[in-house]
Amino acid sequence: MAKIYFENPDKCALIKARPETVSFLLNYSKSLEIVKFDGLSFENNLN
Repeated sequence: MAKIYFENPDKCALIKARPETVSFLLNYSKSLEIVKFDGLSFENNLN
């Protein structure tokens, strides 16, 4: 089971996001609407 994980976990680092970036992504996801009709998927941005 241990073989499926990274061999060197020290090479993996977390990236810090600015508050403006997080706010933008949250607002975008709130305004996104996905409508499914007859097997098709339509994406609408409600801004």
